[in-house]
Amino acid sequence: MAKDGEKGEWKDFVWNPRTREFLGRTASSWGLIILFYIVFYLFLAGLFALTMYIMLQTLDDHKPTWQDRLSTPGLVIRPHADETFEIAYNIENTESWDMYARALDSFLSPYNDSIQAQKNHECTPDQYFLQEDSGDVKNNPKRSCQFNRTILEECSGLRDRYYGYQDGKPCIIIKLNRVIGLLPGKDGQAPSVTCGAKRDDSDKIGEMVYFPPNGTFDLMYYPYYGKKAQVNYSQPLVAVKFLNITVNEDVNIECKIIANNIPTGTERDKFAGRVSFKLRISSNN
Repeated sequence: MAKDGEKGEWKDFVWNPRTREFLGRTASSWGLIILFYIVFYLFLAGLFALTMYIMLQTLDDHKPTWQDRLSTPGLVIRPHADETFEIAYNIENTESWDMYARALDSFLSPYNDSIQAQKNHECTPDQYFLQEDSGDVKNNPKRSCQFNRTILEECSGLRDRYYGYQDGKPCIIIKLNRVIGLLPGKDGQAPSVTCGAKRDDSDKIGEMVYFPPNGTFDLMYYPYYGKKAQVNYSQPLVAVKFLNITVNEDVNIECKIIANNIPTGTERDKFAGRVSFKLRISSNN
């Protein structure tokens, strides 16, 4: 009998025909509580939408409102076969170095003089190419300066389609990472790149030659205004050609940026403003 009583109480809780209550509430009570939650969640959704709308009004499509304050942009080399930044090949084995030549061809193709002449402008060297906005009037899209492949001379791939790899005199291309608004140099002094062997390999690196001369990043390519504002921007490059590096040995090389307003190697990042890689050229002769 006790079980029948409990079963009856449970049935009455689910649906009580006398009071017409479902789960302890009448139809009007359920209607009011459902209406409350509908209004409550509509209010939350409206508040979220309003917050997002106000936030989006503060954003600029062409320039990030907030960005990390990078005091030192990074350096990147081309070609690189993997994340270890190791370039190794055998002079007599064409397949071992042909991939590097093809990678440089692909990387430098947007820098062909004909393409640069179509997209970009001839700028005045040795000075910043400033294109500031006029109040609320945006000066977009912004123009970009030509960086012609021929500037790299012996490392352009135009005089030597193999970039010196077949002769054991390889070219390495270096670029400075983009940072919006960066003015890398003051008092008219342009930043440049210098490379050298690490301590234990100083007698193995031999002579080097830079293109453009002195490994300079001309000031006319700065500041960078962002991908949307400066659609056709071409990063300036520096090429390093190793003329008589020791063969059949690992040579650890470090390249770094030299500028009077860009520090290299900070407490937070000892590799800031520099890049290290290993170069090994093998020969059977």
